[in-house]
Amino acid sequence: MKPLDLWRYEARRAGLAALLGPPVLAVLTLLLAVFGTRLGSRVENTRWFLMGALEMGVPLLAGVVAASLPGRDPAAEIRLSVAHGYRPALLRRLAVALGCTALCALTVSAALMASGWWTFEYGGLAGQLVWLAPALWLAAVGFFAAAALRSTAAATSLVGIVWTGEQLIGGTLSDNGTYRLLHLFATTSRLPDWPVNRLFLLSTALAMVAGAWFLLGNAERVLKGEPE
Repeated sequence: MKPLDLWRYEARRAGLAALLGPPVLAVLTLLLAVFGTRLGSRVENTRWFLMGALEMGVPLLAGVVAASLPGRDPAAEIRLSVAHGYRPALLRRLAVALGCTALCALTVSAALMASGWWTFEYGGLAGQLVWLAPALWLAAVGFFAAAALRSTAAATSLVGIVWTGEQLIGGTLSDNGTYRLLHLFATTSRLPDWPVNRLFLLSTALAMVAGAWFLLGNAERVLKGEPE
């Protein structure tokens, strides 16, 4: 199979949610930027919702999609029988899904910066960490959970629980230095030490992806499927 055909195949295996979800979110966010104030939303509220769409919406989408990828291969037995077949295929699938998400998030953030809606102190490349760090972290959680629990339903549920928990208890734990390192929504919550928080999220995301890579290398464990 040619490289281009291989990537096209992995894009199809990633599913419609991975390919259509990011553009839909991007369009809705841009519509809010254009029509929000015309529909009666206060400027400050509109700014918060726009940043929230990037920092909260993009990571949730990335996490749910990543959690579903390890369970999307009906030909897992064949891939596992080929050296370097299964895990690289999953990483290509993850790259396609997250790449689509990143492209749409970049488009939205660039539009917000160009139009004046972006008021966060960090702009340019550093400003992309508003969505990139929490998106990669929650995607890593979903991917690792799917590999560890061998259950798409359990992995996606865990992503939802973590995302909701951050929403509910983020404010009450904002004074805890340890929690601030892992707070996904440090931008909209206006927490201090934002750069440290973003770098910590990225580093722990890499650790979880490495853990998932190790677990997915156990062919016997993968072929057992979901635990009873």
